[in-house]
Amino acid sequence: MKFKMVHENYNVADLERSMAFYEKALGLHEVRRSENSAFTIVYMGNEESSFLLELTWLKEHPQAYDLGECEFHLAFVADDYEAAHKLHEEMGCICFENTAMGIYFIEDPDGYWLEIIPDRSK
Repeated sequence: MKFKMVHENYNVADLERSMAFYEKALGLHEVRRSENSAFTIVYMGNEESSFLLELTWLKEHPQAYDLGECEFHLAFVADDYEAAHKLHEEMGCICFENTAMGIYFIEDPDGYWLEIIPDRSK
């Protein structure tokens, strides 16, 4: 039996703001969406991978989401780590750097942490 990871879900308070963040910070764009009277789901992706980020906006959830201690994250490999770091620094979204490991984290508008890793395959 085999399993393939296909997406990860993040619930968001402001769908348009979150979509704009992921497009600018990580080059993700809307792949598809599903809507009904209770929620809107937008799947974000890019040509680098078939893996998708599912952004869910619950229309009747006005309060901020409790993310606990943020001990979870989604990781992205940057082909140009220095340029990515510069962009994220300009955006003001870097929330933690581990220079010893050569990685850093950015925080999205809802408080989710995203790890940025240099491409070490080169």
